[in-house]
Amino acid sequence: MSASSIVAVALKALRRNLFRTVLTMIGIAVGVAAVITIVALGSGAQTAIEDDVMSAGTNLIIVSAGNFTSGGVRLGMGSSSRLTVEDAASISAVPGVAYVAPGVRVRKQLIAGGENWAGTIDGTGADLPRIRSWALQYGHFFGPEEVRNSSKVCVIGSIVRDMLFGADVNPVGQLIRIGTEPFIVTGLLVSKGQSSTGEDQDDVVFVPYTTAQKRLMGVTYLRNVLVSTTSADQIGTVGERIRELLRGRHEILVGEPDDFRVRTLDEITALRTRSTRTMTVLLGGVAAVSLLVGGIGVMNIMLVSVTERTREIGVRVAVGARSRDVRRQFLTEAVFVSAAGGLVGIALGFVISTSLTQFLEWPTDISSSTALGSFAFAACIGIFFGWYPARRASEIDPIDALRFE
Repeated sequence: MSASSIVAVALKALRRNLFRTVLTMIGIAVGVAAVITIVALGSGAQTAIEDDVMSAGTNLIIVSAGNFTSGGVRLGMGSSSRLTVEDAASISAVPGVAYVAPGVRVRKQLIAGGENWAGTIDGTGADLPRIRSWALQYGHFFGPEEVRNSSKVCVIGSIVRDMLFGADVNPVGQLIRIGTEPFIVTGLLVSKGQSSTGEDQDDVVFVPYTTAQKRLMGVTYLRNVLVSTTSADQIGTVGERIRELLRGRHEILVGEPDDFRVRTLDEITALRTRSTRTMTVLLGGVAAVSLLVGGIGVMNIMLVSVTERTREIGVRVAVGARSRDVRRQFLTEAVFVSAAGGLVGIALGFVISTSLTQFLEWPTDISSSTALGSFAFAACIGIFFGWYPARRASEIDPIDALRFE
């Protein structure tokens, strides 16, 4: 028999039991839709995490104050006071370093007019906007001269602006009292939104780190140093150079632990995406089980079909059909059911993923490779689970088949 004849006979047989065929297709469609939706959710979450990490800065290295031990008790990361302004100055001379911003942080009450707000005060350097690729909506960021003079100026985020002055207000030139110290607002940062850790990046006030040290905290040490490299491929090398530099400056002996931590964007991204990838694989496995169940349903229906059509098979063989023709017909039916279910599943997966993005604001990333892979997998399921029923049909003895009632 020709291929067109086999396809025609297979389609006619499937239409004969249309309701059963549709139910079998639904099983495959649900499995394919589940795979596409779960992979889209996982890919979307990973992309969102990477975008969020990249929004923290370009070619970023974070040098943080390390552990401090007192009386045998480790006080945790950030408790050491050995990271200094001199360390930051030395880091700026490391080959491959483009910008450096020393940093300290404190929580203070913010007051403007009759409004007040408990906010985070970040003392930083003049290079912060370049390191974090953070534009200003109004005004300007403070410069090196204001850092040297410990000027009482600040740049605020949009949340602080909304709480103290109201939405859509240009706060440049306004007076804010931070604790008991008056500060002049010189700029308003463009909104960056919430980070993947849940921290609102817009609920912040930036002041010169020298001002924060002297007037708000009364300290001389730093909490961290943000470093931007000249190119992304130098991050690992520059990070190691900074580590060696600080170990020498802090006179840390061989075998002793660092009293600081050097982190790169690659490490932060890997840390945040590892759990997402694990969950995606786990849920993808569950979805694959759905496809497997759908494949078993295909085999079950095909076996039932073989039994119901035993006499028909006998007649066809008796009038000249070969065993391979019978095998091809039943295999074609199984592949058609699985492939059709795969197409329906792809459409359903796209609809579900798009709906999650629109109505639940859940990030999804649907790729054509995922859709094609799911369709190919569905077709392979048809071949795999359809082979045994097709082989069984082709081995039926025509004499016994003609006697079958």
